[in-house]
Amino acid sequence: MDIQDTRKNEDCYILAVETSCDETSAAVVKNGKEVLSNIISSQIDTHRAFGGVVPEVASRKHVESITLIMEEALKQSGLSARQLSAVAVTQGPGLVGALLVGVMAAKSLAFALDKPLIATHHIAGHIYANRLVEEIRYPCIALVVSGGHTELVLMEREGHFRLIGRTRDDAVGEAYDKVARAIGYPYPGGPYVDKAAAESMDAAELPRVWLEPESYDFSFSGLKSAVLNLVNQSKMKGETPDYGAIARGFQESVIEVLVEKAIRAVRGAGAVQLLLCGGVAANRGLRTALAGRCEREGVDLVIPPNVYCTDNAAMIGAAAYLKWTSREFASLSLKADPGLSLEAWSVS
Repeated sequence: MDIQDTRKNEDCYILAVETSCDETSAAVVKNGKEVLSNIISSQIDTHRAFGGVVPEVASRKHVESITLIMEEALKQSGLSARQLSAVAVTQGPGLVGALLVGVMAAKSLAFALDKPLIATHHIAGHIYANRLVEEIRYPCIALVVSGGHTELVLMEREGHFRLIGRTRDDAVGEAYDKVARAIGYPYPGGPYVDKAAAESMDAAELPRVWLEPESYDFSFSGLKSAVLNLVNQSKMKGETPDYGAIARGFQESVIEVLVEKAIRAVRGAGAVQLLLCGGVAANRGLRTALAGRCEREGVDLVIPPNVYCTDNAAMIGAAAYLKWTSREFASLSLKADPGLSLEAWSVS
């Protein structure tokens, strides 16, 4: 039996690093499914004062904590460094300075341990976070909703991604934060809008943007502008805007479009499963609405727990396992790529 066959029969332990935005995270994942550790250090309190993520500040914070986070992830896994099979890292997309910190840390560790280095795609990580809770069945559709991405991804087989729909302007998480700022909620605003929407008895009438009849693309800039107009018109009349009704109207508009297009994509592709992925997947209104619709439609829906929805390294370890099984390793000349293509990252 050759070395490659032997490796396939051995357990795989990947130490993964994620620093694409404002979370510094490291994890150890066994065989792409079992999370042995998942350490996350959030910078939310730091960036809240600025009303959003400041790239330079994020990079500096990553530098301060990345070594300690990696050490803690290894310690909590119960493994020694020599027991690791490979080191994985988010190559992109993301903030270039933040990505660079993680890439340099992962390359240094891989070199020091003489272990394979695996370059991983951030969105592939969000998608394969679902594999940490349930086996993925193909073909499937992934609805990716986060602060920087809103996409529908068709996966006809493992490790192959085809974008069939994407936002033409604002990502849904970005729209949530901008609307929250207009309403007066602190950063990050998504959870506040979600809470206000759930508590309001009324909903402001706001538009649904469907685009062309057959399009799977999204657009949220018009909806965001409609919210701003509603707030400004109320203030010009000397009235106090009904922020709860605005939050609920905004969320209902977003959710209706996301759910309808996701279900239509499942039908069009003949998919057997729908995966919800990304930070906005933690939104209670979206989770509830999508679960109810999928139950009525007979669609198998997979939603990871909140800790695997937001940025974390366990999801990177899950996605990196695809490259491990296909032996697609990166060289130590690996560079951060803030515009890394998901389709190009597909396994061979």
